[in-house]
Amino acid sequence: MSSSVGAIPRLADLPQTLPIFPLTGAILMPYGRLPLNVFEPRYLALVEDALGARDRLVGMIQPREPGSEGMTRGGVVPPSPPLYTTGCAGRISMFSETDDNRYLITLVGVCRFELAEELPQTRGYRRVVPNFRPWQADLEPPSTARGAIDRESLMRPLRAYFAARSITTDWDAVAQTPDDRLVITLAMNCPFEPQERQALLQCKSMPELTRAVITLLEMATSTTPGSDPAKH
Repeated sequence: MSSSVGAIPRLADLPQTLPIFPLTGAILMPYGRLPLNVFEPRYLALVEDALGARDRLVGMIQPREPGSEGMTRGGVVPPSPPLYTTGCAGRISMFSETDDNRYLITLVGVCRFELAEELPQTRGYRRVVPNFRPWQADLEPPSTARGAIDRESLMRPLRAYFAARSITTDWDAVAQTPDDRLVITLAMNCPFEPQERQALLQCKSMPELTRAVITLLEMATSTTPGSDPAKH
């Protein structure tokens, strides 16, 4: 899976431990970009520590029970919910601090990982031992070649999906977006269910991811109130 980012690390360059940000309904795909508004004390600490590390990597991973990650209240950190076993490490590529002590960051997906072990928490945030090896193909140089997917097979359900939800977009800009970047953006940003997002994250190739996105777009359109599934 590919898009344009900076230098691509080697497998040996990836860390042996990884701070994680468990967030329901948010996935990070390799070479995708994920903006985050960070305000909880434990995650402010995570960002500070990640910025001080050489690789600036943070792991995005979903809890298995939607919404179970909870928020710190009165200085009390809620119990740690169980996690899916697959996440994605992202590098902090942009960072700013607001006047009300929030951090606005952007993560760029680097490589997916399997959760090998969870470690004791540090400063309130969770850490894991990631196994990057099953996903080392994510580290291959990105390809910008056209024709990697059947674009029209994607565009038909995408147009129907946007029309059913009255979503406006710049279709000329969509047409200029490289195939892989378009599919990754849709996988990360369309409001699919958490379990569906997890299935997308675990696709092993761009063609497989494209087919999965098409299927979810078609399913979502066919179940939209007032939609006519025969039209797509």
